[in-house]
Amino acid sequence: MEILKKPLLTEKVAQLTEKLNRYAFIVDPRANKIQIKTAIEAMYGVNIVAVNTMRYVGKLKSRNTKAGLVQGRSATVKKAIITLKDGETIDFYSNI
Repeated sequence: MEILKKPLLTEKVAQLTEKLNRYAFIVDPRANKIQIKTAIEAMYGVNIVAVNTMRYVGKLKSRNTKAGLVQGRSATVKKAIITLKDGETIDFYSNI
C-alpha cells in the first residue's frame, strides 16, 4: 500500500504553510495517522508534531449523452494535514 499519493498545492494550503507551518497531502484512504506520520518523516526527513485527517466521499456525477443518462461517482479521497516542528520546512520542488 502506497500511503502518500501526492502533496496538495493550493492557495488555501499555501496560507496554512506560511502562517502555521502546516502541509497537506492526499493519502491512501486505508492509512491511519501513525502510518502517515512515519511515511512523511521517512520521505522528507522532518519531525511532525500533529497529523489531522479528513475523508471526502466522492460526489455523484451524471451527464446526458446520445446513449441516455450516464451516472457515476468521483473518487473518495482522504487528506492529511501535518504540522511540523518550528523551523522545519518541506521543499516539494527540490525532490524532482
